[in-house]
Amino acid sequence: MRKKWSWFSIFNYTLLAVFAFSTLYPFIYILAYSLSDGAEAMKHPIYFLPRGFTFENYIQIFQDSTFLNAYVITVSRTVIGTSLHVFLSALFAYALTKKDLPGRSFFTFFIFIPSIFSGGMIPNFILFRELGLINNFWVYVFPFLFSFFHIIIIRTFFDQLPKSLEESAQIDGASNFRIFMSIILPLSRPVLATIALFQGVFHWNDWFTGAYFVTDEALRPVQTLLNELLTESEALANAAQRSSQSGTTVSSGLINVTPESLRMATLIIATLPIICIYPFLQKYFVKGVMVGSIKG
Repeated sequence: MRKKWSWFSIFNYTLLAVFAFSTLYPFIYILAYSLSDGAEAMKHPIYFLPRGFTFENYIQIFQDSTFLNAYVITVSRTVIGTSLHVFLSALFAYALTKKDLPGRSFFTFFIFIPSIFSGGMIPNFILFRELGLINNFWVYVFPFLFSFFHIIIIRTFFDQLPKSLEESAQIDGASNFRIFMSIILPLSRPVLATIALFQGVFHWNDWFTGAYFVTDEALRPVQTLLNELLTESEALANAAQRSSQSGTTVSSGLINVTPESLRMATLIIATLPIICIYPFLQKYFVKGVMVGSIKG
């Protein structure tokens, strides 16, 4: 039995190691490329270690005012949009837990319908234009304040909380809003952290809104800028490669920086904040998903 268990353990851990490696390798490759000399990376393949180690790619990115402005827009929309979304979703979910709420069934049905049907991009564009959200920072926030899925998860979690806590507070004269702020929210950190992670990742990765509803370059988020780099990098890389083969240099004089190396550095900068934040929210994320998915 000990020998069989030992072989099983070896196979199990080997399989998990291979899976972990296959998951991490793309990030390792991008990191190595971003730290490589652009010309050397085009001449020789990169696997694990950089070729011609340099920080020039990152220096060029942070010297670009367009990128810095896009990064500020992304951080701002993520913080503001996630905070408002979590608070309003929790407030709505708390109201739905009240069985004596007038029109409770109507409100539940009302928020359920938009989760099934959507008007499409053109009606959304017309609506945003009439609301004055086109080329407006709040186009990143207002359309995403509502999520039926998140409200249901939070409401299910609220149903697990002891009703005696609310009854005791009501006896002491606390209002519903005071109970919500002082009792419900502090006890709901796991599910709120879960929803914040969901919504924060969405805001951070959203490029569509900036690409189709914003034409002002000063309001573009970093993911929209990155998407433009991704679509343009192939043509630019081919042009740079032809220029290198012909012996000519790029017009900007940055011989060691190529569009591909800049793209890899941008990818690292764009994904690093989420990767750093996730470990701190992981324990709340697991608990929030497990508890919020159980119907009391």
